[in-house]
Formats: sequence, structure tokens, C-alpha cells
Amino acid sequence: MNNLALWYRRFGEPESVLHAESSVPALRQPGDLRVRMLYSPVNASDLIPVTGAYRHRTPLPAVAGYEGVGVVTQAPDSFSQMLGTRVLPLRGQGTWQQVVDCPAEYAIPVPEDIDSLLAARAYINPLAAQMMLDHAPPNGKTVLLTAAGSDCAILLGQWARQAGAKAVYGIHRSPVHAERLAARGIIPVAQQDTAAVNAAAARADIVFDATGGALAETILRVMPEQGEFVCYGLLSGQTFRQQRALPRVRWFHIRNYLDALSAEAWQAEFHRLWPRLRASRYSDITLYPLTEWQRALSAYREAGRTGKPVLAMGD
Repeated sequence: MNNLALWYRRFGEPESVLHAESSVPALRQPGDLRVRMLYSPVNASDLIPVTGAYRHRTPLPAVAGYEGVGVVTQAPDSFSQMLGTRVLPLRGQGTWQQVVDCPAEYAIPVPEDIDSLLAARAYINPLAAQMMLDHAPPNGKTVLLTAAGSDCAILLGQWARQAGAKAVYGIHRSPVHAERLAARGIIPVAQQDTAAVNAAAARADIVFDATGGALAETILRVMPEQGEFVCYGLLSGQTFRQQRALPRVRWFHIRNYLDALSAEAWQAEFHRLWPRLRASRYSDITLYPLTEWQRALSAYREAGRTGKPVLAMGD
């Protein structure tokens, strides 16, 4: 069968440089699984490399996409028990295609009771949230989230509360997120309400920031000096300057931790993750056929979006 994939051969805006191309899959390498993809979501982390932001470590041409779920169709003899099972084919090829090859030892088996649409989104945001909470434990502390309507922040907030956070505040831009946050035990704070943002920041022991820019600078000006500011994204497109020596600012990039993980440690992270995902409320999804990827990207960019666009890879 031919493999339909979203390739980019130069950097630029994804809508301009991504192209759907169909070809016969290359020969599978001896240590790889071959996986027939089912679903793959659209995340900021999928789109940013296409723009060339990480061109120093993004060789071209490349297939877009970092996560998803599929069914194993071919396997080395030592992994034959995985044939026909669902896996997350991670740390290999781009996942915005119908057939993905990945290193067998790094493929993550999906428990039978985990829905495929949840499994497809079990890597980028959940693993980042889990690792950030490991490095900045929230027990007994007041936590503040920016971009609180995002998938990562929604999980950070729920898991911080489960880990014993005193309170969790979530700064959001769109009013549609307020009820959703409150239903998950996160106190909503409208970003345009300067007084409320300052009040929440002044209470915050830990800030998990995904926006950067002016909002980050506002929070850093008023949060306690003994606090900890963890930046894991720049969704505003702007960096920020710290005007005083404290609080401590840490940058979190999940890629900085992955290379240090052995195959066994990598698998262990997901053993911890599955129970957390089972007990969490995640965002809704909207499915788009792979051939309608432009619509999926357009939906991803909609202001106030509450659902996650997910590409369905079937014919």
C-alpha cells in the first residue's frame, strides 16, 4: 500500500510548506516496528518546527507530527508479541502519515482500556506535565498557570491539585475557558483583568508559564521572591525580561530530558502516566481526515477553541 504523508521540504508557515505526498514506504529497518497509524493530534509542538524555529536540529525533508497511536503490522522476531497491538510509535519518524516506523524498544504499548483518541494525545502534553510536576513539586503550594485553557495546563492543574497543591489559579484569554477550568478545580482568572492577574501572581509559589511576553513580565514583577517560575513555552511569540534577581526562573524543554532516559526509564514514565490519564478530564476532540489537514490547522488556530483537532489517518 502507498503511504500518504505530510512532508515539508523547506521551512515556513505550515499551511504554505506542508504537502500531502503519497509513496511506497521505504524498507523497514531490522530493529523497527511498522505501525499503521490511527490518529494523530495537532499541537503547537508539531507546527513550530515546520516554521524553522529549530532548524539546527530539524533535517529536511521531514514529515510533520510528533505523537499519535496506531496498530503494529510488522515487527522484529524479538517483538513479535506486539503484532496487532496498539502502540504509540514515538521517537522515530513524523506521525502525520499513514505508516510510521519506530524503534521497537521505544514504542509504548497502549493498555486495552485506554481509548485510542486518548492514547493519541498521551505524549506531548501529559508527559511534559508529569515531568514538570516532578521537578517543581506543588504539595502545599499555590500554583498559577498561564494559557490555562491549553491541554498541558489543564493536566498540570488537575495533577497539581491531586498532588496536594493548596490552590491552583489559571489565567485564560477566552471566557469560554472559565467554566471548563472551574469544573476541574482550577480557579479561573481572566487575562484582561489586570488586578486579578496581579493578585493571583502575588500568591503564587509556583508559576507554570506557556506564554512568555508581557504576561510573564507582569507575573515576575509581583510574585514572591521565594517562588519558582517555570517557563515551558512562548505562545505569545515574545520572550521576556526579568527585572529583578528573584524569583528563580527555570526553562523546561522536554527534549532536554528525553535523551537521558534509557528505554526502560522511558517505558516507566508511561506506566506512571496511564493511571493519571484515566483519572483526568481532558479536552474534547474534533476529527479531520488526513486529506483535510488544512481544515485541522485552521481549527487549531481558532481563538477560544475548546477542542483538540485530531487527524484520522484511515483511507
